[in-house]
Amino acid sequence: MIYSRRIIQEMPMSPQKTAPCARGPLLLLLIFCGSASFIALYGAASNNASEICVSVHQFSSVLVAVQSSYAEPVDSEKIIYGGAIPGMLHVLDPHSNFFDPRQYDSFREEQEGKYYGVGMQVAARDHLTVVVSPFVGSPAYKAGIRPGDAILKVDGKPCEGLTTSDVADLLKGPKGTEVHITLGRQGWDAPIEVSIIRDEIPRPGVEYSGLLRPGIGYVRVPSFNETTDADLAEALRQINYPRLDALILDLRGNPGGLLNEAVGMAGMFLEKGQLVVYHRGRASSERTYKAVHGNQGIDVPLIVMINGQSASASEIVAGAIQDHDRGLIVGETSFGKGLVQTQYPLSDDTALLLTTARYYTPSGRLIQREYKDVSLYDYHYNPKPPTKPELKFTSTGRKVYGGGGITPDVVVKVPELNAFQELLMRRDVFFSYSQGVGDFTRYYLGQQRNITASFGVNEAVMNSFRAYLDSKHIPFSAADLEANSAWIKSHIHREVFTSVLGLNDGYRIELQDDYQVQRAIALVPQAKAIYDNARRILARRTFNSAAPR
Repeated sequence: MIYSRRIIQEMPMSPQKTAPCARGPLLLLLIFCGSASFIALYGAASNNASEICVSVHQFSSVLVAVQSSYAEPVDSEKIIYGGAIPGMLHVLDPHSNFFDPRQYDSFREEQEGKYYGVGMQVAARDHLTVVVSPFVGSPAYKAGIRPGDAILKVDGKPCEGLTTSDVADLLKGPKGTEVHITLGRQGWDAPIEVSIIRDEIPRPGVEYSGLLRPGIGYVRVPSFNETTDADLAEALRQINYPRLDALILDLRGNPGGLLNEAVGMAGMFLEKGQLVVYHRGRASSERTYKAVHGNQGIDVPLIVMINGQSASASEIVAGAIQDHDRGLIVGETSFGKGLVQTQYPLSDDTALLLTTARYYTPSGRLIQREYKDVSLYDYHYNPKPPTKPELKFTSTGRKVYGGGGITPDVVVKVPELNAFQELLMRRDVFFSYSQGVGDFTRYYLGQQRNITASFGVNEAVMNSFRAYLDSKHIPFSAADLEANSAWIKSHIHREVFTSVLGLNDGYRIELQDDYQVQRAIALVPQAKAIYDNARRILARRTFNSAAPR
C-alpha cells in the first residue's frame, strides 16, 4: 500500500463497527438530485447526471423495501457502510475502499508510526488472543511478556471470545496510565498477573539491521511509515554503510506505506535528480517524484529482496533501483499494486479511498497487475503473470517487463517443504504464538526456564523434542528426524531465542538459515557488476554528449 497525507493505498477491510447517520448522505444526495443546481453542476461536466439520479432513486427504493419487508430487522447503517459502499467500490477495482471509524483510526496509527499502549503484536488462536511478540524495548517487553502467552483478562475483563481488535483496544490507552493483564503460559500452573504502564509505542520503519558477515550489511524494512527514512538512515549509520562491501535491503513481505518515504528511501541510493516514480490518471495530470538528495557518492553494491507480499511502496523502490541499474533485485515477483488512492475524509471519522491514478517506474513500466475479470480472492491469493507484459528497458538497455509487479533479476524461490516438514508446520509444532496442538517452544520453556544467549539445540533438547512429538501423537521415525535435523534445530533455536531474548536475536538466527538471504549474499558480485557497468555506460554517454561536434 502507498499513501501520503493525501495519496493513500488500500488497507484490508473487515467492518466491525459502523458509523452513525447512514441515512444522511443518501438523503442529501436524493434531495440534491432533484434540484436544478445538481443538473447544472453535472450537466456541464457529464451527460450522465439524470442517469445518476435514476440510479440513486433505484437504490433508495431497494433500501426502503429491505427496511420495511426483510424477514428480520435490519441495521441500515450496516448495510450501507458495510455492504453498499464497499460493494460499489470493489466493482471499480480491488483497492478503492471505505474506512469505518475503527479502521480509520487504525490506519492513521499505522501512517503515523506510533500509538499509546503496551507494545506487542497479537493474533487470534482458538477463541483466544495470544502474543505473537512484544516489541523490543516496549513496556510489554520489559514486563517479561513472551510470545505464546494467552491474554486471559485485561483489567479484569475476560478476553475469551473477544476479537483481536477488541483486545487491542483494551490494551491501548493514554500515556502513563496503568493496565493490568492476566496471562496464561504453557508450563505454569497459575495465571501470570502483570501490571504495565502504557507508553508511546513507535512502530519502527526498520525491523532489524546488522552485519550478515564482515562487510555485508543487512536491513529489513517491514513497512513505510513516517519514521522509515529516518530509521533507515540510522540503521545505515550503525552498520557503517559507506565502508560496506555490499548492502542487502530486505523488502519481503512489506505491504507498502507512505509514498514520500518510498521516494526518500530510493533517493538514498540513486543520484540526485534521478526519477523514482511517476503517476497519472484520467482526472489528474502526470506528476513525477525524483531523488532529492541522492546517494552523495556512496557506491556500495546493493541487493533488494522482494516476494509476492512486497507491494506498492516496496515496488516503487525496487522498480527504481532496477530501472536505473543501481542494484540487483532478488527473490520472487512482487504483488503488483500500483493504483493511487486519494483520501476523501467524510463525516463521523470515516474516509473514502478512491483510485485516481496509476504508478509507473522510471522506465515507464506499469506496476499494477490485471484485475479485470478476476475474482477478489484470486486477485489477492492466486496472482497470474500478465498475458501481454509490457517490454521496457533499464538505463543500460536491459529488458524489464511491466503490468505484473516487479520481476526479480534473479528469481530465488523459498524451498518447498517435504512431507515431514509440512506435517510439523501443519500441527503448529514450532511457533510460540500457536494455541493448536503444537508449540514445542512453550512446552520446552515450561520445563527449562534458565535460557541464556549460549543456548544451542543439543541432544538433550532433541530428546525433549522427541518426547513432545510422542505426547502430541505426531508420527515420526528416526530417519525423519535425521534427514530434517538441521531444519528442526534451526526452527527450535529461532523460536526459543525469540521467546526468551527477543525478536532481534530470533531474526539473527533466522537469517543464518534463510535460503533466499544466503543466495543474495552469493549474488553480491553480480550486483557489483551491474552497478559498475551502469556507471561506465552512463559516464560514456555523458562524455559523448558533452564532446564538441
